[in-house]
Amino acid sequence: MRTVAIFAAVGALVAAVALPAYAATSAPATSAATSLRQAAVDDAQSLVVASEATAAPIARGNYSATTPQEIAKKKAEEAAKKRAAAEARLASAGSSYSTADLQLVAAGSGEVRYPLPRGSYTVSRTLGSGHNGADMAGPSGTPIFAATSGRVRVSSESYYGYGVAVVIDGVVGGKRVSTTYAHMIYGSRAVQAGQTVTAGQFIGKRGNTGRSYGSHLHFEVEVNGSLVEPIGWLAANAG
Repeated sequence: MRTVAIFAAVGALVAAVALPAYAATSAPATSAATSLRQAAVDDAQSLVVASEATAAPIARGNYSATTPQEIAKKKAEEAAKKRAAAEARLASAGSSYSTADLQLVAAGSGEVRYPLPRGSYTVSRTLGSGHNGADMAGPSGTPIFAATSGRVRVSSESYYGYGVAVVIDGVVGGKRVSTTYAHMIYGSRAVQAGQTVTAGQFIGKRGNTGRSYGSHLHFEVEVNGSLVEPIGWLAANAG
């Protein structure tokens, strides 16, 4: 009986040790492997794309700016477009005025000349909303010419808010025409009060004097004492 009890105890001990080991070796490794893969996915920072997906080219216009430099560039481009559109509208402002009201002589006759070389300016503002003339913006120092023949009434280095300015009174097509040229460069006036000038004569240089915020010629036109839109008037009479 003692021998049988000993063998039974040894057998139980062997079973207690062997069965957990067998269970550990025979259990599937799926859960451990799955846990490792899941941990890898959780930490991953890449994207796996299916093999059947195609790589489509990305066009520049299909996405917006993201860096500060790109944003600033886009803003500058948009602002430039808006300025160009505004200048184009103002430059063609004369087309909205009746030439029957503005035309005094045959266009291109020479009696009326452009005060600045063609292509040397953009019209940043014209007659209206308390503004009495057209602002013809461009590089400082550009020569200015008399738009009509006549007598110089004003030639001053400080003519109120006009700064350095010249005013010429003449007769065009039987009507009294007064033209004003403002914001010239100091010391650039080439005519004096009381002097007679001819259309196209050099009278000064474009500048930024008086109440001015950038180089431009402020050009005013009065016909029989009434202001008229200068750009349309020039188009109708100078051609």
